[in-house]
Amino acid sequence: MDDKYKNEFGAFAPRPQVEKKFYDGKYILAGLIIFLAMVALPFLPNVGKTIPPPERQLDTPVIKKIAEKDRKCIMPTEWMRANHMQMLVDWRDNVVRSDEKGAPEVREFVSPDGRKFLASLTNTCLDCHSNKEKFCDQCHNYVAVVPNCFGCHLQEGKKLAEAK
Repeated sequence: MDDKYKNEFGAFAPRPQVEKKFYDGKYILAGLIIFLAMVALPFLPNVGKTIPPPERQLDTPVIKKIAEKDRKCIMPTEWMRANHMQMLVDWRDNVVRSDEKGAPEVREFVSPDGRKFLASLTNTCLDCHSNKEKFCDQCHNYVAVVPNCFGCHLQEGKKLAEAK
């Protein structure tokens, strides 16, 4: 007997030698391969494909009329790319859900450089970015986002929404 199988009470029986066997290994392996194939299947058609980001087109008639030095959005471009949706939600909350409906301070947005704008998608943003298909839709389609703004706010006539 080995010393490693002894304690203060004496010797133990030798450790049994059990054959190591992988029971049903071929079934487990086959099931694992089938599972991984099913998980990967939806991704396989797109492997190796990339779609270039859209080129934003800022050639609307309104923007062309503005002098080159004055062509500034209400916020910096990079900020707008990242945060425009949150800004529109904030505008909506301030205008629609405030107790002082239609009050000038609620409907007014002041940019960091001090310029004042009407907090309105239709009357402010879509004034310059009137080419929705080339400007808005291309980016929204690229990132697979369907905004719910345009159902109500893509009107030909400019007017403020009124409660009835």
